[in-house]
Amino acid sequence: MIELKGRTKTAVVESEVGQSLLKHALKAKVDWSSNCTRGTCARCRCYIEEGAAALEGITDAEWDRMEPEEFEDGYRLACQAIVKSSDISIKAVNKPYF
Repeated sequence: MIELKGRTKTAVVESEVGQSLLKHALKAKVDWSSNCTRGTCARCRCYIEEGAAALEGITDAEWDRMEPEEFEDGYRLACQAIVKSSDISIKAVNKPYF
């Protein structure tokens, strides 16, 4: 299961391996900031409260847009955070820069 918290809406959805957190949020109609869906705008930045181990590793696009300290603090780009395991619950909160 994935819990996604947008600006005003929270949804709990079944996790789909191979899909990004952003795709999960958009499918559930969560008001999640996003623009490019490729990792260049960073509007979909999110804080992973729980379940980071269920996500694929940090992508080159994320390294290009974010600081190493952000990853250490639990932040990812939702469009780049791909679910690799449905055995672990994930909780993510949309935390754009602006």
